[in-house]
Amino acid sequence: MEACDEDPAYVVRFKTKFKEDLASRQEQLNNAWLQIATVLDPCFKDLKCLPKTDREEVWITLEGMLQQESPKKSLHRHMMMGHPGRKSAFCKWAQIQKMKRSNLPYTVVMVSVVQCLMSKLLSPLWRRAQEEEQREDPRFDGVPQIRQVQTGVVTHLCADYGLIDHAVYFTSGVVLGGVVLCVGDSVQALAVREGAHGQWRALRVERHKDGWENGGSEALMPDANKLRPLIGTVTSCDRDGGYINQTTYFPRSALCEGFEPVKGDWVLAQYVVCPAEWSSQARAVSPLRYHRMDGVSVTILHGRSGVVEDSVFFSLDSLIVPPGFRPARGDVVNVVVVESSQSLYCWRALCMTPVQHSGNTSEMNMSDDELPRLLENKGGLLVSQESHFGSLLMGNSKELQIWIQNTGSERQRLTCCEFAGWDSAQQFCLRSTSQNNSKPPGGPAEDGTDGEAEDGADEDSVRILEINLEMEPGGRASVPVSCQAKTLGRSAELLLLHFSSFTIGRRLEVSVSSAEESLLKPSVPYSGLTALPPQHQQPVQVLTVTAPPAPIRLARRHLPNFLGNYGVPQALRDCVEGQKDVLVVRPALAEPLSLSSMLPRFSALLWLEELQAEREIREFSLTGAILRKGAVSLHLEVPGLAEGRPNLFIGDKVVLKKPCSGGTVIEYISYVTEITDEDVSLRVNADFQNNYLGEPLDVEFTFNRLTMRRCHCALEQIKHFGDNKLQNIFHNWANLSLGLVSVSMLTLQPPQWNGEWSPQEEDRRLSEEENDASQKTDGSSALTAEMVSVATQTKTDLSMTAKRIPNPGQFFNVQLNPAQKQAVKRILSGECRPTPYILFGPPGTGKTITLIEAILQVHHHIPCSRVLVCTPSNSAADLVCMRLHQSGFLHAASLARVNATCRPEECMPEELRQYARAGEDIRHASFHRIVVSTCSSAGMFYQIGLRVGHFTHVFVDEAGQATEPESLIPLSLLSETSGQIVLAGDPKQLGPVIKSKLAAVFGLGVSLLERLMGTQLYSGSERGYNPLLVTKLVYNYRSHEALLELPSRLFYAGELCVRSQRAVVDALCHWNRLPTKGFPFIFHGVRGTEMREGSNPSWFNPAEAVQVMMYCCQLAKRLYNPIPATDIGIIAPYKKQVEKIRLLLHRVGLGEVKVGSVEEFQGQEFLIIIISTVRSNESLLNEELQSMLGFLSNPKRFNVAITRAKALLIVIGNPHVLIKDPCFSALLQYSHDNRAFVGCDPPVSLQASRRILSEET
Repeated sequence: MEACDEDPAYVVRFKTKFKEDLASRQEQLNNAWLQIATVLDPCFKDLKCLPKTDREEVWITLEGMLQQESPKKSLHRHMMMGHPGRKSAFCKWAQIQKMKRSNLPYTVVMVSVVQCLMSKLLSPLWRRAQEEEQREDPRFDGVPQIRQVQTGVVTHLCADYGLIDHAVYFTSGVVLGGVVLCVGDSVQALAVREGAHGQWRALRVERHKDGWENGGSEALMPDANKLRPLIGTVTSCDRDGGYINQTTYFPRSALCEGFEPVKGDWVLAQYVVCPAEWSSQARAVSPLRYHRMDGVSVTILHGRSGVVEDSVFFSLDSLIVPPGFRPARGDVVNVVVVESSQSLYCWRALCMTPVQHSGNTSEMNMSDDELPRLLENKGGLLVSQESHFGSLLMGNSKELQIWIQNTGSERQRLTCCEFAGWDSAQQFCLRSTSQNNSKPPGGPAEDGTDGEAEDGADEDSVRILEINLEMEPGGRASVPVSCQAKTLGRSAELLLLHFSSFTIGRRLEVSVSSAEESLLKPSVPYSGLTALPPQHQQPVQVLTVTAPPAPIRLARRHLPNFLGNYGVPQALRDCVEGQKDVLVVRPALAEPLSLSSMLPRFSALLWLEELQAEREIREFSLTGAILRKGAVSLHLEVPGLAEGRPNLFIGDKVVLKKPCSGGTVIEYISYVTEITDEDVSLRVNADFQNNYLGEPLDVEFTFNRLTMRRCHCALEQIKHFGDNKLQNIFHNWANLSLGLVSVSMLTLQPPQWNGEWSPQEEDRRLSEEENDASQKTDGSSALTAEMVSVATQTKTDLSMTAKRIPNPGQFFNVQLNPAQKQAVKRILSGECRPTPYILFGPPGTGKTITLIEAILQVHHHIPCSRVLVCTPSNSAADLVCMRLHQSGFLHAASLARVNATCRPEECMPEELRQYARAGEDIRHASFHRIVVSTCSSAGMFYQIGLRVGHFTHVFVDEAGQATEPESLIPLSLLSETSGQIVLAGDPKQLGPVIKSKLAAVFGLGVSLLERLMGTQLYSGSERGYNPLLVTKLVYNYRSHEALLELPSRLFYAGELCVRSQRAVVDALCHWNRLPTKGFPFIFHGVRGTEMREGSNPSWFNPAEAVQVMMYCCQLAKRLYNPIPATDIGIIAPYKKQVEKIRLLLHRVGLGEVKVGSVEEFQGQEFLIIIISTVRSNESLLNEELQSMLGFLSNPKRFNVAITRAKALLIVIGNPHVLIKDPCFSALLQYSHDNRAFVGCDPPVSLQASRRILSEET
């Protein structure tokens, strides 16, 4: 009773509730113990092996953690009697932790495991109890509150901190295991805050592990037999099956009836995942697209391949034809075609039936039947087979006898001897014959030794010899044949011995070399790439010493880092490094592209590219490198750096490793501060700088991920297409780029400028006067180094001041042609915005000048505009900035050039440095009316928090060279109401440079420009392109018509028109070395030898290099009107060939000639272009030849290479190898038809086609 008096009623109720809660919690605690025992069951097998003292230590620790009475005996029984055969992901994780912390006692590892598990199991109980008490009692307002986040998402990431669900703050130090988190990762966290109104702060963060990180079987087993769609290309094929996109295997049984795939075919497959083998296999494969074509003609036929209607490729090795039918040029046929990437052709003939024969059967007979029959002995005559002249030095001569013996019973008459004309240099000639020579048949006789031909010898040399020689049975005779070495490499000629009723042929061969070739021989034999040294045992301890902050000179910008890390997922890394099928871990790569799949698909492609870049840069790691000590930095010599091997930039991180005793390794983090040739200056820790005494260090280079992170950040904007202001812009063009928008769905906007364009008569008159003046230019001036191509269509007077602004409706550049003016008008009106407008600019058509005009029109006539101009490269951005500067219609304050922080000012032209200084302050630069940068550098505007819509116009020049994620970086800053996107480029020229073959095969190499041009909305028709969306420039201001005809026919539907300056393009039409005067093109056949040296896999060809040098000397060192060395450009596909050619040119004083790869010549032009193709191995099969040609068979690279020349193009290569490629086959046919083929003997199919052409004419 007293107790009741002492305790108020509410106290009694509180005690009663407390006892009930305590009993409930005790029951829950017991259940938790049982759960712990169940989960830990598989781990107890390992604990059972511990010493008794260790087991007791574990028990004491567990007891102290619980602070409760526990069913100890039950738990002990579970510990000591665990099921030995069970293994869980938890146990595996514990074992991994043990290996990672090998210096810690196993008991400590197990305690941490149990502690983590208990916190997971008991945290819901604690959270619920705390939340209930805090809600019920206001006295908890000032007490720290704890929150358990079970399914949180990382929403923001900065340098060393981030946010979960936009509310919970965390630092990198509280992330369990030191895992690097990315935006979008699913995590669980334990957070605390001070009072009800405080900020949540995470005490512990752990990333949720998906099925793959736990082994993968749980995630995939339920769907292991589920059929998934896959669209891709056949990357390899044999008699048993093949691979799609290099990863998915298909057996022959999976092919649909009647379909015989070849490499390059586009297919639609249904595949399943095999998780146990980390692989995928197709169960059904069929052509992606196919159709029938009736009544079409065979237009090209070379050897065993040909073309139908100049658009459909076929090969006799895979073509299904009726028995006895062999197609010939001119045949009318019916074909069934499938979509396939065969060089520049998009369709492949699967089967063919004849409709009408052309009668041109000799073409196939020549290559397959006629030549072998011609070489046979006939009529009882034996003709000696020894017809090889061996190796000769250039200029030397040699003679041998071709013996003929009549072993039959009838008299034979030799009427005539002649050559078939294979050797255009006419190295072989005939001399008078002799009868009854005492030497036996078959034994060649040499009239003298190698040496210069005598003066009188040539008088008796002829190409056709009328003999009329009677050969009695048993008689014999000889035909003397001499060879004067004139053409480098191997050459062949066909000697025809005409008898009364038949002809016998003999193939004559010679190998010609020069003294200069000895300078280019391999310095050491090729040994292949040396394997990377075996990985040493992981160090017990790694100590990292960081470098000091960058000095003010290098830290020009202090930008907040709002970019996520976007690290490569470990599952994908393991898959690629283990050479497994990436579709197992990233199935989005096989899904059809859609708005929802763009983010996972392109993210995976970027990660694949990053993994390949990491692997390549690791190959340049140095072992035992000795650094030189400088005043403020250490200097490291990096062999091959000048050639971009490795490719380093200022600001890149370099790790210097110093092994110490006891397995400890000290890592010194350094940063590149200066690059000079092959010398790199490194900023390191001050103590290390002072104490370094020249001891050897291991050097590891790292991949700079900044551009990749910016691409990932741009891709993340796709997630917001449906719920923010970007929807108006990106939802339309994203669906459009996927082919989901038709012309009828486009909505025209009001024009941005409503003015009227002035009459064009005055502009046309001025343009014609200027063109007439250019036609009268002295031809000699066209050959000077200061010559400016008309392709620029602009003056280059750097001293010009600001000009008078034309009236509205007038053009700044009156030299623009009608197509260029039409493009400017469409861009200025912007009626289809925000749908992108494409300026399709083939080579030399003035695409950049059209962009300059459009930018000036927008700047001056739309006062509210702010223009962002982006390009994939600094050189292209500098060109745009220079053209704007040279126009004279801009004030200096209107333009800013934003460069990457690592780009030194010395790399920029002097005229652009004032604009570059205006771009130092990113926030200030963003308010200029015109901003020029690379696509990657435009990502800096994200870091200063620019609002969407800050820019009204985005121009992307050379858009075909940027990956799609790169193009997305500037587009996210566009205005949501008046945004105008302009993509300028040529999808037929070089695309993005992709290192990873996997990323390329899954589509990373397809630019946004190219993908849009492939959609129905942007594709051309018989009436041309939709003028509201596409303008194709067709007036070429660069090349001679002879050089323009082939690329125009192959890539641009024959639409290109010549508008070049005649004084320039005709400058070499009468060069005495041209095989056809007035036709400035040469294909010089050189059957040389391809070589490699040392461990360098790059190829070179000494014979071709010498021939290139000889042409340069003939052009630049001629007595009359020599060509400046700076007007000559040499393209070679391999770095080693570039190196050898430069060596020869320096020896003859022509070091100013530019020599480089195709990529280095993109966007440039030269008066003369010489191309060396290098590859020359004829002994491989057709399939191996296609693989050997590699990037030589890339039609975009071919297009760029042959369209750089203005007045003369010389291609040097082995025609017997190049004819296997459709592009080079067309080039060879073009040169042969126009009598521009010189050098070695052409392929037999070209000889036959020449005969067919002669018969037709």
